[in-house]
Amino acid sequence: MSIVEESEFKGNAMIVLKNDEEDKYPFQFGVKKAKLILENIEAIKSFVDKNDK
Repeated sequence: MSIVEESEFKGNAMIVLKNDEEDKYPFQFGVKKAKLILENIEAIKSFVDKNDK
C-alpha cells in the first residue's frame, strides 16, 4: 500500500508519494505539476493500461 504525505520545499507545498515507509526515492511534486496531472489523468490512465505488463 502506498503512503501519501505532504511536505514543503523552499516554502512551496509538496505532495510525496511513497511505495512504502522505506522508499528511498519517493515521487514528489507541487501544485503546478499536480494540476497538470489532473488535467491529463485520462491520458495517464490510458498510458498505464497500454504499457503495464
